[in-house]
Formats: sequence, structure tokens, C-alpha cells
Amino acid sequence: MEILLIPFIIALVALVVPSNFMRQFSLLGGIISLAATSIRVASFNSSEFYAITQECLTNFGLTFKMGYDGMSLFMIVLTNLITLLIILSNYNRELSSNRTFTSLLFFMQFALLGVFTSFDGMMFYIFWELTLIPVFLIAFWFGTAGNKPALMKFFIYTFVGSLAMLISLISIKAYATSFAHDDLMAVQLTAKSAFWIFGGFFLAFAIKIPLFPFHTWQPNTYTTSPMAGTMLLSALMLKMALYGMIRWMIPLAPEALAEMTYPVVVLGIIGVVYAGVLAIKQNDIKRLFAFASISHVGLIAAGAVLIGQDNWTAVFIQMGNHSLVAVGLFLAADIIEQRLGTRSLSDLGGISKVAPRFAFMFGALVLASVSVPLSSGFIGEFLLLKGVFSYNMVIGVIAGTTLVVGAVYTLRAYQLSMNGPAKTAPFADLTWNEWLAFLIIMLIIVSFGVCPQTIINFVGPSVKNLIESVTNTLAK
Repeated sequence: MEILLIPFIIALVALVVPSNFMRQFSLLGGIISLAATSIRVASFNSSEFYAITQECLTNFGLTFKMGYDGMSLFMIVLTNLITLLIILSNYNRELSSNRTFTSLLFFMQFALLGVFTSFDGMMFYIFWELTLIPVFLIAFWFGTAGNKPALMKFFIYTFVGSLAMLISLISIKAYATSFAHDDLMAVQLTAKSAFWIFGGFFLAFAIKIPLFPFHTWQPNTYTTSPMAGTMLLSALMLKMALYGMIRWMIPLAPEALAEMTYPVVVLGIIGVVYAGVLAIKQNDIKRLFAFASISHVGLIAAGAVLIGQDNWTAVFIQMGNHSLVAVGLFLAADIIEQRLGTRSLSDLGGISKVAPRFAFMFGALVLASVSVPLSSGFIGEFLLLKGVFSYNMVIGVIAGTTLVVGAVYTLRAYQLSMNGPAKTAPFADLTWNEWLAFLIIMLIIVSFGVCPQTIINFVGPSVKNLIESVTNTLAK
């Protein structure tokens, strides 16, 4: 229970902490949250399920069933780690002393942890909706001027998707005794019913990821949000949609997979190529990384609907890798904007000559982004491409273009900003907190790149159990 209570209590206390101590308070809160989760990890048996709350059935079929297995705990650790990195990245900025911002950040953490620990459909939906409130307010109150149109588009898209998911949940509950995950999974659906239920979940998840053609809200929302808001959206919020595909969408309506797998895979791969090409054309470095995010997660979404031990394990590896890389790249973009007042690549150049530490860390992140060997993305992307190729050779070859296109837009961004003649004003090198944030990110990326078996063993048993449940449902 402390997994959920800690960020919730911190969010409340943050509202009364003096602004002079807010930076230290938020950093301490992030460390405590991660430490509490680490204690859970240390005693965790990956083959078991751990209950957080006791089941309590209500008249509406709500069970309050919450807990975690390997997949959930992985997402919990990722959420708390990214939250700490966001706090660390913002430590020397004025925003870190703001009570409202700090409270919203920890409330967002609380809502995300609720999503990953919910094993009741309605509880999952409630926490899913709660995540929208803090991230929207962070973007609205602390983002750039004139961001209202982008945020309204984001809100409308998300509202429509959430409504579709709610209809799907209520529809399948009509055949079950409760909203508990196991009860909903036990429902036998016709192919037609499964198609519509699957479709409702998919619309909600496709918007949040976002998948082509539901992505149009994303670039403007990412670029007009403050650094913390962009990090929350890219590193965490879209991950709850990918997680939802594996935990909820497929297990609840596996009968629709025969009809829906191909369209979802195709949409994911279209996003890989389409967003990658658009990223190459961008002059705004933050907008470039926004399109890069769409391109990378398209491949992850395609792998999520291809049931298999390697595919689903790779999805979790890539979710972790993408979250860390996204935080690092958006931090790099923000550092450039904070120092120089511009994100335009045409106005940048020669930064490596005056900020060698920043250039080194940015370069290391660029290599991690293109999934070079010994980075965590290498094994994850390899397994995903292998799965897509095994499903359809032509689609697999097209998906493989992500390796080339990704290298083009990422290396282009690095070259234009870091190399060449200096076009910029004096550029201060990394502060201690920025250096530490980059260092933590790179150490984790390299560690899991050298030893990916750590993640595979951690999530593997729960992935296997869920696949067996889905397979048994299809066999009936």
C-alpha cells in the first residue's frame, strides 16, 4: 500500500512546504518513493502475484483489487525512476520551487502507479482518467503562451478515447460477475463482440501512444509543454497505453486478434516510417524528438499485438529504454533552449567546443537512441523486428527502416547543434544535477544493454502466465 500512499501524501504535503525548501523536499520525496519500491523489488518473487488491497465486492461489481506481478512492478519501478529523473532535471530551474507544480507531479506519479497496480477494470479506468488532470494542468499553467489550442485538441482526443474504453468495459462487464481482471478475462465473446470491445480499448490506447493517424495532437502538445510535462507525456503517459494493450486489451478480447492484428501492425509500421521522415524535416529540435517518439513507439505497439514470449518481453525492454532515452533527449533540447533561447537547428552549431561534457552526454544518448550494441534498445529493437519479420516478411523489412531513418534524424540533430562553426552565444556546460541525470540514464541503458537478461527474468514469468491465459481462452 505504501507504493501508492507515499506519492499521494507527498503531493498533499507539497502544498504547504515553504518555497525555499521545495527543491530539497521534492528530491527527497522522489528518492523515498524509489527506495520504497526498491525494497519491494528486493523481496519480489517474479513467479508470484502480490496483493496490495483486499478484494471488496460492491453492488456495482467493483472489486478494489490491486496488486502487482513482474510486469506491473517493472512499470512501477520505471515510473518512480522517471519521476526522480524529472525532479533532478528540473532542480536548478525556477519551476522546481513551485508548490503547485511539485504537487501535480507527485499526484501524476500516484495516478500512474494506480494504473499499473489496478487489477479491476473500473479501477484501471479511474486511475487512467486521473492521470489526465495533473499533466494537463502542468502543460496549461507552466507551458508556453498560446498553448491552449494544442491542449484542447489533446483533451478532446483523450476524452473520446476514454469514452470508448469505458463503453468497452461496461459492455464486457455485462457478461461477468465483476470488473475484476480474472472475471473479465473469463468471459467468452463472439468474434463480433470481441471486435467492438477490442476496438474501444484500442482507440483509447492508440490516442495515448499515439499511433498513426491518431497522433496529430502530439507534436504541438509536446513542444508547447514545459520540459517536465513533455517528459511525463513521452516517458510515462504513453507507456500506460502500451501496458494497457498487453494487460487489458488483448486478454479481455483475444477473439478479435485474428481480425485486428494486421491493421494494428500496419498502423504501427506506417507510424515508424511516416514520423521518421517528418522528423528528418524538422528544424525545431524539440519537435524533431516528438516525431522521433512517434516513430519508435509505433514498432513497440506493433510488437504488443503479436503474442509471444519474446515479443512481449521486448515490449517491456523497449518501454524502459524509450522512457530513459526520451527523458535524456528532451532534457538536452531544454538545456539548449534555456541557454540560448532557441530550439532552431539552423541557429545552432559549435556547442561541443564550449560545452564538451554536454556534447559527450548528448552524443551517448544519440547512440542509445539508434539502438547501438551494448545499449538496452539493441536487444529490445532486435526482438521486436524479429517478431514483426516472422509475422510478415514485407512488413518486417519496412519496419527495419527505423534503424536507418532513426540514425538520419538523430545524428542530423546532433551534427547541426554540436559540430561546425560556433553560431551561438556563450554556452554554460552541464550543472551538477543535469550531469547526474544524464549519468544515471546512461548507466542504466548500458547496464541493461550488457545484461538484458535481468529484465527478461524479471518480467518473463508474468508474461508467460498471461500468454497462457490468453491462449487457453482462445482454445476454448
